Amino acid sequence: MSEKSAINVELRENFVRSGRKALEEEAEALRDTALKLGEPFAKAAELMLAAKGKIVVTGLGKSGHVSRKIAATLASTGTPSFYLHPAEALHGDLGVIQRQDVLLSVAFGGETDEVISVARHAKRIGVAVVAITGNLQSALAKLADFVLDGSVSKEVCPHNLAPTASTTVALALGDALAVALMDARGFSAADFARLHPSGALGRKLSMVRDLMKPAGAALPAVSPEASFHEVLEAVTRKNYGIVPVEDKSGQLIGAISDGDIRRALLAQGAGAIHLLASQMMTRSPRTIDGDSLAIDAFKRMEEAQITSIFVIDDARPGVLLGLVRMHDLLAAKIV
Repeated sequence: MSEKSAINVELRENFVRSGRKALEEEAEALRDTALKLGEPFAKAAELMLAAKGKIVVTGLGKSGHVSRKIAATLASTGTPSFYLHPAEALHGDLGVIQRQDVLLSVAFGGETDEVISVARHAKRIGVAVVAITGNLQSALAKLADFVLDGSVSKEVCPHNLAPTASTTVALALGDALAVALMDARGFSAADFARLHPSGALGRKLSMVRDLMKPAGAALPAVSPEASFHEVLEAVTRKNYGIVPVEDKSGQLIGAISDGDIRRALLAQGAGAIHLLASQMMTRSPRTIDGDSLAIDAFKRMEEAQITSIFVIDDARPGVLLGLVRMHDLLAAKIV
């Protein structure tokens, strides 16, 4: 091995060793923060849950970047929120803070002038303040109604200077608040989907009912007494490869696929043309609720090795809403 190659190998090993050490130290900081979590966190979450307005998150510098992410996470998980730049706030934007809001202030040292000024304004107009800070004796901590302890024993920066472990902890505390509020609100995957309609994530969170072929003219059904010819005509009409069988009350009681027809012909020969739908159908076909996620429909079809699944109305058990096919999910780029 050449001297240059040896140096490169050693350098890469140092990179990995340094990176692993940083991650382990940040993980330890998060474990310590989790152990410190207690009543102030519970009261802060309770305050945010009861808020009639929005959660205004503010912070400057690295804490500003953390604040932006916390606000975005809260907003996307059912808690109205936005980021307020503290310097901009002091130059005319303070008016966005209203009495029904809650102010979440992020400052590791707790002495950032702009952040403290915004917190003072909030207190003057009767807005509750929650602080995430590493200094529980700071000016910000003393102003706040509830303080979340974001202190760390040391930054992972070799000089203990660059905000690293402290920003990770602050970010995680924001995530913890968002998750706690999600749990309290009963915020579901369907709720999440409604707030993320675009992009790859939005497609995966599409609802089954948005992609299905609706029952009725678009999805012809047959009765249990339908003849072989009627079944064949219904299966062929829309070329879905399957037809639902409904009783007189409109309940889905079975399904007949191309495969069922072929199997009937193989078993009965020419006599198959005298069979009724009830004699060919697969009873209790696989179904999914219309409010389920499209990605869940894909998983069910993949597990069962089928290419379509009927959509039913959970509020009216057995009532057919439509049919969703693997082709529909692929066309919508669900997977």
